[in-house]
Amino acid sequence: MQDFLPVNKKEMEERGWDRVDFVYVTGDAYVDHPSFGSAIISRLLESRGYRVGMICQPDWKQKESIQVFGEPRLGFLVSAGNMDSMVNHYTVSGKHRQKDAYSPGGEMGHRPDRAVAVYSNLIRQTYKRTPIILGGIEASLRRLAHYDYWDNRVRRSVLMDSGADIISYGMGEHSILEIAEALESGIPVEEITYIAGTVFKCKDLSRVYKPILLPSFEEISEDKKLYAESFAVQYKNTDPFTAKPMAESYGTKGYIVQNPPAMPLSQEEMDDVYALPYTRKSHPMYEEKGGIPALEEIKFSLTSNRGCFGSCSFCALTFHQGRILQTRSHESLIEEAKLMTQDRDFKGYIHDVGGPTADFRQPSCRKQLTKGVCMNRQCLFPTPCKNLEVDHRDYVSLLRKLRQIPKVKKVFIRSGVRFDYVVADKDKTFLRELVEHHVSGQLRVAPEHVSDQVLKYMGKPSHSVYQQFLREYEDANKKTGKQQFAVPYFMSSHPGCTMKEAVRLAEYVRDLGFTPEQVQDFYPTPSTLSTCMYYTGIHPLTGEKVYVPRNPREKAIQRALMQYKNPANRELVLEGLKLAGRMDLVGFDKKCLIRPIRDRASGTGGHKGQEGRNTQGKKGNMKKKTIRNVHKRK
Repeated sequence: MQDFLPVNKKEMEERGWDRVDFVYVTGDAYVDHPSFGSAIISRLLESRGYRVGMICQPDWKQKESIQVFGEPRLGFLVSAGNMDSMVNHYTVSGKHRQKDAYSPGGEMGHRPDRAVAVYSNLIRQTYKRTPIILGGIEASLRRLAHYDYWDNRVRRSVLMDSGADIISYGMGEHSILEIAEALESGIPVEEITYIAGTVFKCKDLSRVYKPILLPSFEEISEDKKLYAESFAVQYKNTDPFTAKPMAESYGTKGYIVQNPPAMPLSQEEMDDVYALPYTRKSHPMYEEKGGIPALEEIKFSLTSNRGCFGSCSFCALTFHQGRILQTRSHESLIEEAKLMTQDRDFKGYIHDVGGPTADFRQPSCRKQLTKGVCMNRQCLFPTPCKNLEVDHRDYVSLLRKLRQIPKVKKVFIRSGVRFDYVVADKDKTFLRELVEHHVSGQLRVAPEHVSDQVLKYMGKPSHSVYQQFLREYEDANKKTGKQQFAVPYFMSSHPGCTMKEAVRLAEYVRDLGFTPEQVQDFYPTPSTLSTCMYYTGIHPLTGEKVYVPRNPREKAIQRALMQYKNPANRELVLEGLKLAGRMDLVGFDKKCLIRPIRDRASGTGGHKGQEGRNTQGKKGNMKKKTIRNVHKRK
């Protein structure tokens, strides 16, 4: 088992190095596991003979923190980490999160807001000409001008704000090796303008072949319709086979140019990436604080695929990983599983086998391998394409092999099963074996909503498809003698969701007879269709106007409606029912969500005789009235 890459100059010198080729700066703690992008890119470069030093979670207030190795021979690689730093720090309501799973002991405060730009500017203060290459999801989704939820405005490409030279967007293996080779050969960084999967700055477009000219940054900052139109062009140019270069003007500052995406990895390339000599551990320097929580979540999970042709509107995968499925071989996954069984902490359970969508193991149709995905059509939405090849056989075969590995007691599937894909499969073998072998009491699925109007804007199948899945799931449980439940994920406040739709979802939750422990309020993260709708009120692919719940009070009401049983939500639920014209849901009938408001003056419920007498007494009532009057004056 290989050692960790050096994290300081002493470790560099112990390897006999006088200098590193690349310094990798990341907002995550150092975890040498293939679920972490920093581990993949650093090990990949190492495998090609490059010397890489790791600076993890540097003190962004001290420029000395990025001078650990001195100036690298070829350049700095900068990433915010596995998560966007703003999402990592803040809830959708703007509150600070209490824990950071990618930091030692889950502590917050080890990375700055907008980490990519902060780190890059810190480097540029000291190393004026050293190439800086940005990567990771934060840079990838901010590669062109984008609506920023936290600032509530359109921000420039992160290249403009960071002082960096290039962005390696998407998954990055192909582009980072090409960048390294170009720098090694002596090509100045400003002339590296030809690599797929990269974004660069330039003064003019003389070196760009037939680019699509997007509206300028100034134009989309002032005109939401133009912003939506620009986003639609970008969305249709995310496929490596059909995409064209795109250029965005910044006036006298020049252009930001995005090259087409890099080609997807072949299965052999995927296998090679996951066979690199990872230690599969967090660095020992974190042991005192209890290690890195994020590693514990994925330590005994297997990544079997990349990409997703599900194309949910609120998901950034189309922009980041793309719609073409890339998979690892059975042999690669079995080898990794066998390595897991040798870990002293392994208890016999593989926690997950999947990726963005667990049960996707092949492109949605064969033509994608030579011609790419359709520019103006989705594979599953609004209904499955007639060319969609629905086939779980390879996945079933893989799961059977994993179950047979010595020391493996159980193989779970937790990364998400696409229920409409399961329903579309006429062969129910996968569903039967899923129920029999890969669920532990509860299967988590993501219908997201019950209103077809909202589901249309989410890019999800109609509610009837989910209901069909539930019937098939229940039937499979009966046939296998199991009693297991489907636990749905729902989302509030998505574009298109009026108060009436929110109440309809609350009624569905009521009829299910359970209260969700957590409710996901729509989070407008960069570079998703839903975020474009949120900002502009326009569906960028159709031009249709979309209702958007933006007011914090309305968002709180929609969220509260799904947890209507919580007494703390009563006032919000009542307000929502009034706004929706659904006061029929206030009462004592079993279909009602809440009971009537207590009449404090008379001691009765809002309807005669419904809640009995108020036993607090006259003094108590007078005191409450006084308090109310004080609040009213304030």
